[in-house]
Amino acid sequence: MSITERAQELTPDLVELRRALHRDPELGLALPRTQEKVLTALDGLPLEISTGKGLGSVTAVLRGGKPGGAVLLRGDMDALPVTEKTGAEYASRVPGAMHACGHDLHTAGLVGAATLLAERREHLHGDIVFMFQPGEEGHNGAGLMIEEGVLDAAGKPLDAAFALHVAANRLPGGLVATRPGTVTSASDVLRVTVRGAGGHGSTPHSAKDPVPVACEIVTALQNWVTRRFDIFDPVVVTVGTFHAGTQQNVIPETATFEATVRSYSEAAHARLIEGLPRLVRGIAEAHGIEAEVTYDVQYPVTVNEPGETAFALDTARELLGPTQVWQAPDPANGSEDFAFVLQRVPGAMLLVGAAPEGVDAATAPMNHSPHAVFDDRILGRQAALLSVLAEERLKQGAAA
Repeated sequence: MSITERAQELTPDLVELRRALHRDPELGLALPRTQEKVLTALDGLPLEISTGKGLGSVTAVLRGGKPGGAVLLRGDMDALPVTEKTGAEYASRVPGAMHACGHDLHTAGLVGAATLLAERREHLHGDIVFMFQPGEEGHNGAGLMIEEGVLDAAGKPLDAAFALHVAANRLPGGLVATRPGTVTSASDVLRVTVRGAGGHGSTPHSAKDPVPVACEIVTALQNWVTRRFDIFDPVVVTVGTFHAGTQQNVIPETATFEATVRSYSEAAHARLIEGLPRLVRGIAEAHGIEAEVTYDVQYPVTVNEPGETAFALDTARELLGPTQVWQAPDPANGSEDFAFVLQRVPGAMLLVGAAPEGVDAATAPMNHSPHAVFDDRILGRQAALLSVLAEERLKQGAAA
């Protein structure tokens, strides 16, 4: 039986696990129910399993039957603070939480890969680390697992690391895509409080109105990024919140806003960290008031190592067929904390289309939408692809 056939045989069990995870989503770093489901699914496999000390992670190591190196496979497990509106039979039963980014599929797919590879362990030229990660959605889960030693779990240096991420739209179901170099953007948060002096709306000259200054800053952010950055190395600044005042005839003391900042190269990222706070403070100072600025660096640029990306694309084409694998021309606009792994280990992240059959991927609800729906049928494909990537990469390392 081929690995693809065996993966399809496992698919009903993976669907059952995925739907159990979907019904019972958990947020952040502490995922006790999710962790329990993963441990139960892995029970009986020949794995060395450890759990996180300060977070709800699971690390499992499979020792191959032949000498060789080590490869890491990652699957994230946390959900989003989104109220589900899909109407699915297996919809979230937890108010205000939903697996709207497909991490339930990542988790189930990684369990499938662990099962497939455990059955083939005597043929493996080295060891495999399965990284079941909480806290990907803005909680630095990958960074914390690295601090707790996930990259050292095999007791030897890692040769490569791979991860898959499903997409509810853009890619037809089952299509695999990635690219060398930048594959997802860096993501930061700019927080600004413009501090003036309150007063009556009829006499603004007697106050220091922070609202027009904050509005000027918001506009200036957009102008600045279009004039200071190459259009072929883009930057995106989006102000998502803006708050000021309590009543129409009261000049408030403060106006606050928050923005997400996206960039696609380390050079642009570094310039933003220095330049945006300087711009905000300079405009406020020109108006004779103060601006408090916090620039929170969250995720770096996710960079696929070119050699590992070429290997991953070739391996996927061999497994799935050339029409099912696509080298993406541009990075994705989202961000990923798998970037922290790829800063330390050469590897690649691949996108897998999960738009349901019969749905136009171009117009389907996107990841993070309360209406996002992912196709369970790709679970076997995920498990098979992760398995073959790990097995073939170990084989390649042993032959080098």
